[in-house]
Amino acid sequence: MKRDSPCPPSPSWGAWPDAGAQPRAGGAGGGPDEIASTVEPGGTPPTPDPSPRGGGERLPLSSALAHLVARGEPAILVALAKARGSTPREAGAAMLVTTGESRGTIGGGQLEFHAIDTARVMLARGEANRELDLPLGPLLGQCCGGRVRVRLELAGPEHVGALRAAEEMERNRAPSVLVFGCGHTGWALARALAPLPFRTTLVDDRLETGLELPAEIAFAQLDDPAAALAAAPAGAAFVILTHSHALDYRLADAALRRGDAAYVGMIGSATKRARFGHSFLQGGGSARALHALTCPIGGSDVADKRPDVIAALTAAELIRVFARRSSCEAGEIGEKPRQAVA
Repeated sequence: MKRDSPCPPSPSWGAWPDAGAQPRAGGAGGGPDEIASTVEPGGTPPTPDPSPRGGGERLPLSSALAHLVARGEPAILVALAKARGSTPREAGAAMLVTTGESRGTIGGGQLEFHAIDTARVMLARGEANRELDLPLGPLLGQCCGGRVRVRLELAGPEHVGALRAAEEMERNRAPSVLVFGCGHTGWALARALAPLPFRTTLVDDRLETGLELPAEIAFAQLDDPAAALAAAPAGAAFVILTHSHALDYRLADAALRRGDAAYVGMIGSATKRARFGHSFLQGGGSARALHALTCPIGGSDVADKRPDVIAALTAAELIRVFARRSSCEAGEIGEKPRQAVA
């Protein structure tokens, strides 16, 4: 596997910011107005919350903005209008900034500090719009090497609808992941997948699981879980870890025979895989289809069998699978190194 590539040279794109601008102490650089801080000399800057979680709950940016609008609290919507080269986030990433807090992230680091400072200057001055063109290099205190164009707008009710539409589009594009089995590992995997860009459904044949699932996870109780597998869209991922080896085998068999799954994973050992493989081939399954089975899930290079560890490894496995498929669909050849984050 290729490792992350070093920061590439900055692309030639647009005008560079004022080379004489000074960076924020321990932070961003840019034009004098752009880097002015609302913090009093000797004071402590507010700590931004770059996560979409607020108070322990995942709140979409559109909902957060709707609450601010309802309260009449002004906020700046900060979005990456364009991203070139190696950047910490992609174009379209957005965040909200008020005088006292921030929600969402455009990539963290000095880029984000710079954007937060600029947004608060705008709020203090009553500005409605501003655009920044920033190279992610030494001037900004980052070494990514790419370049971003950041759009800052005073957010209003019209932005709530636009954000909701974008969030809905993102949800509709998210790949489907079906997790079969509500045991300890299935529950841990559901929690691990909750914040990730998947449409995840936990499937079990038991009605009472005694578990409170994250809001992002759907639950389907089916007398025959295979019905969910048959109804799943093409390109879905199937993670099989039920309370029954026989049911595991039946679900894995059906998933592999579909021929259109992005991922088919079954919890178990090398012995379990060998036994299933023998049964699958004896039943007319092809060696090519069997090769697509991932068992054990999460890889075999980590011996830790705690449910949360297996869940974390499997979640990472699913991210890689869908990232590779996305690259292939975009026409990219081979494995593309991840862009380095400043």
